[in-house]
Amino acid sequence: MMMARKRKKGLSERQKKILQVLQDFQEDNGYPPSIREICELAGISSTSVVNYYLDQLQEMNYIERDNRVSRGIRLLQPLGALEGVGSKLKLAVDELLHIPMVGRIAAGSPLPIPETDFNRFDAESMVDVARSMLPAREKAEELFALEVQGESMIDAMINDGDIVIMKPAREAHNGEMVAVWLHDNNETTLKYFYREDGGIRLQPANPAFKPIVIKNPKDVEVQGKVVMVIRQMDTLRPN
Repeated sequence: MMMARKRKKGLSERQKKILQVLQDFQEDNGYPPSIREICELAGISSTSVVNYYLDQLQEMNYIERDNRVSRGIRLLQPLGALEGVGSKLKLAVDELLHIPMVGRIAAGSPLPIPETDFNRFDAESMVDVARSMLPAREKAEELFALEVQGESMIDAMINDGDIVIMKPAREAHNGEMVAVWLHDNNETTLKYFYREDGGIRLQPANPAFKPIVIKNPKDVEVQGKVVMVIRQMDTLRPN
């Protein structure tokens, strides 16, 4: 499992869209947009995904953020200054993978889901990840992203609002972090996986949460394994 905090320089289409939203909103209203307004104007379903891209833009020195206020975002240079970057920008964009954000996964009490799949975001919800940040053996076209909900995995450095990049899987080895579907209650959860005493133990990484013990292994369906974690920076989350 890999942690992602920084990325190569260069702007993805989604990053450029957010910068355009910031500039247009500031010009029209005289103050910056809120996170939720950026979601609406950029066509992004999740505030966590917006925060993820804002963190990247801040690290790349395109914006400045004051996390003490909900509209504390300032564009550091006009978009016209970004033109003429040429082949270097194209190369950086080409190195990015667009991984679909397919829903939320509980890291706490299991989260109810529709019978056939995770709660799905809209088709435009994507997370851009540099190919170099992923293990070479992973097939990029099979990967998908989930937003974490809950705090049962905080000792594994996965917090509420983080994003996990998953690969599809139907089997798991002891100690692997997996997304599982609990058939009896039609719920999903993110936990460490262990086979023991003829059953399955789903172990949280937080002493405040108790393990989930399933006596019948057929009641548990592994749906994916974590290959990478995108951690959110400390930000003010608007109501």
